Amino acid sequence: MADFDEPGRVGRTTCEITPLINQDRIKKLLIELIKIDSLSRKERDVAMRLKGEMEALGASVTIDDAGEKVSGNVGNLIAQFPGNQPAARPLLLSAHMDTVVPGEGITPILDGDILRSDGRTVLGGDDKSGVAIICEVLRVIRENKLPCGDIDVVFTICEEAGLVGAKCLDVSRFKARTGLVLDSDSVGFLFTRAPAANRMEFRVRGLEAHAGVCPENGISAIQVAAEGIAQMKLGRIDDETTANIGIIEGGMAVNIVPNSVVLKGEARSHNTEKLHRQTEHMRLCLEQAAARHAVELNGKRFQATVQAKIDRDYDRMEVPDGAPIVRLVQAAARNLDVELKTLATGGGCDANVLNQKGLEVANLSTGMRDIHTVKEWLNLQDLYLSARMVLEVVTLNAAGIKSEE
Repeated sequence: MADFDEPGRVGRTTCEITPLINQDRIKKLLIELIKIDSLSRKERDVAMRLKGEMEALGASVTIDDAGEKVSGNVGNLIAQFPGNQPAARPLLLSAHMDTVVPGEGITPILDGDILRSDGRTVLGGDDKSGVAIICEVLRVIRENKLPCGDIDVVFTICEEAGLVGAKCLDVSRFKARTGLVLDSDSVGFLFTRAPAANRMEFRVRGLEAHAGVCPENGISAIQVAAEGIAQMKLGRIDDETTANIGIIEGGMAVNIVPNSVVLKGEARSHNTEKLHRQTEHMRLCLEQAAARHAVELNGKRFQATVQAKIDRDYDRMEVPDGAPIVRLVQAAARNLDVELKTLATGGGCDANVLNQKGLEVANLSTGMRDIHTVKEWLNLQDLYLSARMVLEVVTLNAAGIKSEE
């Protein structure tokens, strides 16, 4: 964790720029976007709305083939926004279009500055708050003819399905080599470090039998799985590592000893060796449980088994505090008298993938809270402040503010 440098304005006074964020407009756009269903692999409707938005602002827009690759109904939306300062470094601004379940038929409720769902679904501020911020910043720049360099905008699909939209991106299409993903919670934080993650699927096989007539002739795959899970260290492992079993699927009927169960889980860590150890620990717990369960029938031995499929979901993100994008955001925070800290997060986002692809991208907060739950909410004042921060970053970048100033 690193605090920003000593307070002091950088470059020029921003009082004539930051109030340009149109609070009523960004609020209305956010609510409109929230009402458009866009579960992972079903983002087409919101993508078409954003395509029109970007084209109205003068951007050239393309939709890549990521949708075909992931069996979705639309690809990543890429908008290239021409700047008016050719010497300025191009910037990338990115947010994802998809939401988690339950995320269909969202009814946003506005209570003063607090926006929340009606309790049946998530709100969808993750990440439509980031999308709305990008749209508003570009509108302000265009309407007021503010200085800016070229801006690459990427609205990704399937972030919530394992960052697969970002994994399909061809970053050679971008002018920008650095920028921001807008996809995290409390305002005042720039997330520069994020863990690597392994995604796991374990298939436990037993032996079916009649549960009432001859249960001793069967091997319950559910019992094997339960014993293995009971031995696992899960949840918060240490300050760098977490693990979870999130899905259990198996069984056919209550009167059949189940012969198969599938477990799906994950492990995350900022330390790759710890990630490896935790993953192997989870595998070993299941294998040891399976080794304890066997039956002999008619001279033949049947043994419980475990098949494991383990994939690296994404690699860790680590953007140095001295990186140009970090220094630029710190300068913007000083100009706005905002306290800013760089932090590590336990969540993964598209920034993990973009950094892996050779870009230098940090994750700026937008104000979303209690994400991935039906209690999700957002303070609009946080949203407005995040928009001011992004606008300040863009204009400082155009002015050629150097990180050491």
